[in-house]
Amino acid sequence: MTFEEFVHSRGAALVRFARLLTGDEHRADDLVQEVLAKAFVQWKRVSAAERPDIYVRRMLVNANTSFWRRRSSSEVSVAAPPPSSSPDIGAAVADRDELWRLILTLPVRARAVLVLRYYEDLDDVVIAEILGCSTTTVRTTALRGLNLLRARPSFSTLRSSR
Repeated sequence: MTFEEFVHSRGAALVRFARLLTGDEHRADDLVQEVLAKAFVQWKRVSAAERPDIYVRRMLVNANTSFWRRRSSSEVSVAAPPPSSSPDIGAAVADRDELWRLILTLPVRARAVLVLRYYEDLDDVVIAEILGCSTTTVRTTALRGLNLLRARPSFSTLRSSR
């Protein structure tokens, strides 16, 4: 598979994953562009991997982690998005939005595990491969992340409103 074919077939999924990982659509677009630029340069090695998609997702997770580790990173996320023009878009959408806001408060690795497991619907073996850890670490991180969410009062409000 050529680089162009890979980007054409997996590009949108990579952007969706990055948006959920970062919580910021503009940062996600930049992150995907940065990672794809690196992947293009190393495409021979990336395409030689057993599963190039997992290789590139791992690059995304690592690049996101590196971004937040840099001292020069001074970007600040806003607490709330600008008000919507439509008055009420429905309780389900509001609940989902609130849930994603809660997920964004989790540590980066816990967020990555939960997004890969519940949004991307990947199993623990694939998640471990993407994150470069053991399946036990994936399960432990998922459990801790879910426990952090359950401990939040707004999470129990979400669950009781369903």
